[in-house]
Amino acid sequence: MNPCPGIVTVPVKVRFLSETCPPEKFNYATAGSAGIDLRACTAEEEVVIPPGGRHRFPTGIAVECTMPGVAGFVYSRSGLGTKDGLVVSQGVGVIDPDYRGEILVSLLNTSDQPRTVTRGQRIAQLVFQPVVRATIVPQDALSDTARGAGGFGHTGAI
Repeated sequence: MNPCPGIVTVPVKVRFLSETCPPEKFNYATAGSAGIDLRACTAEEEVVIPPGGRHRFPTGIAVECTMPGVAGFVYSRSGLGTKDGLVVSQGVGVIDPDYRGEILVSLLNTSDQPRTVTRGQRIAQLVFQPVVRATIVPQDALSDTARGAGGFGHTGAI
């Protein structure tokens, strides 16, 4: 039974790879959470990330989404990013539907202070979303619009 009406569920097979992060630690924090908590399943008790530095963390899991057209996306945890400046280094990580290896999360320290991540700490969230692939149609020209090729502040909107 879905604990939060309106939320679609997707069957996902999970392979647990680390005793550091047992299955009961892989969950949604609340009934309405969109993302599953991913944890730092490191051999080290703690890892210090210097200002501007990056570190790649194993999560102790591999996944297989069984619904065609759905992939996993790794997002920063809002509290970790806002309070500590630790964000997913590439913006959003994509777990392709055919990937079967361990999910790794690279964190970037955007703060001006060293930040410590402890073993088992929640570091990111995994969200399953539909994927739409483009069919590439080569063209010599594209249709005209009022905006045209203007970008990066072209509209003047703040």
